[in-house]
Amino acid sequence: MKRFKTIGEFLQFRQLPGPEHPLICVFEVASVERLLIEEPKSWVYDFYAIGLKRVSNAKDARLKYGQQEYDFDNGIMSFVAPGQVLSLSLEDHVKAIKQSGWMMLVHPDFLWNTSLAQTINKYDFWDYTVHEALFLSEKEETTLVHIMQEVQRECLSNIDKFTKSIIISHIETLFNYADRFYHRQFITREKANHQILERLEKELNDYFNSDDLLSKGLPTVGALAQSLNLSPKYLSSLLKVLTGENTQQHIHRKVIEKAKEKLSTTDLSVSEIAYELGFEHIQSFSKLFKAKTSLSPLEFRQSFN
Repeated sequence: MKRFKTIGEFLQFRQLPGPEHPLICVFEVASVERLLIEEPKSWVYDFYAIGLKRVSNAKDARLKYGQQEYDFDNGIMSFVAPGQVLSLSLEDHVKAIKQSGWMMLVHPDFLWNTSLAQTINKYDFWDYTVHEALFLSEKEETTLVHIMQEVQRECLSNIDKFTKSIIISHIETLFNYADRFYHRQFITREKANHQILERLEKELNDYFNSDDLLSKGLPTVGALAQSLNLSPKYLSSLLKVLTGENTQQHIHRKVIEKAKEKLSTTDLSVSEIAYELGFEHIQSFSKLFKAKTSLSPLEFRQSFN
């Protein structure tokens, strides 16, 4: 695995000119030498990397990021935080891929003592995996490319006391647009997203219908996301848009559904039901049940008598 500690080191590896500013850089992807199959299969940055790319021979290359193939004929945007590992795989017969677009590299030190340093982690897309990239319409792509070009112009201009604040303002605008476009993507990719919902429901039903809940405990957000080949943040963001609930709330709703079913159709005690649903302590089960229904488990059971 190749690690790039500085922006200058990355640009040198790509045989590009050194950055005008050591902590931030914007460049056209077309200026990069073609990606070769002999390159490192995995790499990691110690800085933020925002990419907006098209791959012209993606269909021939059957390019994959993560576990999914990309429709790279559309513009896609990805957000990689420092320390995240990326990987790229190509079919054996493909010797190189041709790409176009833009890339912005921002070292965390550039954000020091700015408002963005305090708010950058509020954007969930930093925790999405690469195969959860943002797919852009032509209009959206034009908007984001324009912002990147504005940042590039500032980086190439004479640096003065206004440069940093102007660049930070542009970056914040780019992030806010990306947040909006991701929200749109959750809605417009209806078929794929509802298939995820169906798979999630099946995972939860299979989990709660298993016989070893006591040993497994309650399902976790991380485990569910992994079973769906999604990042936890992406799954929660998707569910929030489609259902109004994040993943944890979705799990709790399923727990309460199963609890109501057992309380109303069986003679099991509240303790037995709690343990069958994966709770180690009955108090935790009773507290969650009352928080979600405004009734204790016994009160709910008595309402059927």
